[in-house]
Amino acid sequence: MTAEWGIKTRNWWSSLRRKRRTEKLDPKALQVKEWKRTVLQSNGIEVLLSLRYQAHQLQPPAPCSVIQKEVFGVLIEEVAKREGVQVPYIVRHCVQEVDSRGLEEVGIYRVSGVATEVQALKIAYSANIKEALVKLKGADIHAVAGILKLYFRTLPQPLLTHDLYLAFCRGIALTDPVAKATEMLSLLKALPEVNLNTFLFLVEHLKRVSSKETINKMTSYNLATVFGPTLLQAPPMGNLQAGSCKDISQEIVVQVQVLMFYLQYTDLPKYEVRKRSYSTSVET
Repeated sequence: MTAEWGIKTRNWWSSLRRKRRTEKLDPKALQVKEWKRTVLQSNGIEVLLSLRYQAHQLQPPAPCSVIQKEVFGVLIEEVAKREGVQVPYIVRHCVQEVDSRGLEEVGIYRVSGVATEVQALKIAYSANIKEALVKLKGADIHAVAGILKLYFRTLPQPLLTHDLYLAFCRGIALTDPVAKATEMLSLLKALPEVNLNTFLFLVEHLKRVSSKETINKMTSYNLATVFGPTLLQAPPMGNLQAGSCKDISQEIVVQVQVLMFYLQYTDLPKYEVRKRSYSTSVET
């Protein structure tokens, strides 16, 4: 009985919808505050409707005030300032993912991720950081490593800065171990705050990666070869100073040696990933 009644009710509503009319209302009639009664008939059933216009009191929704801005190709201090942190979210997210599921992946940071997946992650981080984090957690780990490398590669200013390039060249060339350590640590303190914290954060991560070298085949030297030329770069040709490396092969050697020094140094300064006064709802 209930099923039969339900079928008849659905049929009645279907019939009613088919018979509905569209009428052009008089704008003046819309201002009348009295109820207007209308009777609809279908299959011997009458439906009495009471209608009344009431002005909408709510304002239309305002556009979202938080607009995600570009992350790639932007100075790192600008991204960090916008996010209110010392280490940009994209760096922290990628490092956390590799720490979680990529430390024992053979060739991590050496093996390239699928280009389309890396590009999709790049677009996501420029659109919505929360959605990007969801995508990152589901991405192939080599794509995660690839997007981190791409981020550093597209920085307008390398992490160790153009200005300090020549000083790093001189510091790594020192033969006295004590003098070299003193100079190399002094150069770190000369970096802008965000650059320093991001570099130290990355170095500690790369140390964890190399600690699994018997499994992932990524030694400190391999990692320095991958990241060194990206993190330390000579200034544009017009800004080269006397004594800088002019031979590209010599330049690569210096880039690798500088990163190798920090990967092997056991007493680096501590880093901060966020400003002390900063709080956020984004999961990190």
